[in-house]
Amino acid sequence: MSRRVVVTGMGAITPVGLNVNDFWSSLKEGKHGFGTITKFDSTDYKCHVAAEVKDFDAKAFMDPKTARRMELFCQYAVAAAKEALEDSGLDMEKEDPYMAGCAVGSGIGSLQAMEREYDKLINRGPSRVNPLLVPLMISNMAAGNVSIQFGLKGKSINVVTACATGTNCIGEAFRTIQYGDADVMVAGGTESSITPIGVAGFCALTALSSVDDPDHCSLPFDKNRSGFVMGEGAGVVVLEELEHAKKRGAHIYAEVIGYGCTSDAYHITSPAEDGQGAAGAMLAAVKDGGITPEDITYINAHGTATHHNDLFETRAIKLAFGDHAKKIHVNSTKSMVGHLLGAAGAVEFVACVKEMEEGFIHKTVGYETPDEEMDLDYCKESYREDVPYALSNSLGFGGHNASILLKKYEA
Repeated sequence: MSRRVVVTGMGAITPVGLNVNDFWSSLKEGKHGFGTITKFDSTDYKCHVAAEVKDFDAKAFMDPKTARRMELFCQYAVAAAKEALEDSGLDMEKEDPYMAGCAVGSGIGSLQAMEREYDKLINRGPSRVNPLLVPLMISNMAAGNVSIQFGLKGKSINVVTACATGTNCIGEAFRTIQYGDADVMVAGGTESSITPIGVAGFCALTALSSVDDPDHCSLPFDKNRSGFVMGEGAGVVVLEELEHAKKRGAHIYAEVIGYGCTSDAYHITSPAEDGQGAAGAMLAAVKDGGITPEDITYINAHGTATHHNDLFETRAIKLAFGDHAKKIHVNSTKSMVGHLLGAAGAVEFVACVKEMEEGFIHKTVGYETPDEEMDLDYCKESYREDVPYALSNSLGFGGHNASILLKKYEA
């Protein structure tokens, strides 16, 4: 029999708050984090707006020497993990470190390191490239640094599935605990790719919104949506085996009960047009959780504000839930924080836990104009009501579909 898994700690570094409380307060207020790009001169780009993390100081979360040996995506991960572990009350000196693991992913790693060192290579020659380029750049270093900083000697993995990374990492951590390979997993996603090549690449793909008005640039499910807005940050949670958590008197936020994954096997950037892949992931999570589709009343959608994603995800929800889909509240956290790529699913997982805890479903900010065929409840306004289950979707380039199912904790 598989073991029960609960959430006992949470941490977040986001464009609307550098901790879970500030992040959640912003979501409740409908406060977005969009603004003109400040990290580089975007004058010649088609896109000029992003959701940047503001006022982040790595030294507030780790010593300066440690911070210097990490790129920003790793700093965000370590900062979010620190908050999550402190929130959980775990004392690693009392734990078996080999039963405490880490699953923190990044979709891209450090484009900053690549840009910086490539410039040195071209202008100053190969001998001037930083000896630490590779360990600074590669995406697994988020998990590596979190493990090192907090003494997590169990399973340490970095699932890389583009925009499904955060959800897959939490899902694989859930499975790890279910089947007895760990008692505790620190899990989530992190990203910092608001760089010249990152933005240029997504611009060339015509995936980014070219709207300069921060109040109308990210419009998930709206007829006037024009693409996603790049965000950055990290979301990290502490997952724990139920009896382990109870034994130490931990505060339990919620229970993770289901996880489903599929592949569209269709296209490198577009979701399957009929929504079958994403529908399969949702239904797999529901089945895994031992509930029925009719039990679902809330979905935190991938909801990127691209034309294809929002239409095909809507089709997927209808395909999975049939007539019941009209009774489900569907919102997009990306309407306020943009698309955090590899961190998106993890930050949205944190949002789901808070929504369940407080009985508050945040609105999809900016949603005003319905689109043809898209006739679900996309949360034009927020709702105050009980949320017994929350289903969170993440869909990644390459056809990766991941859904994770949370339940209100009952002893």
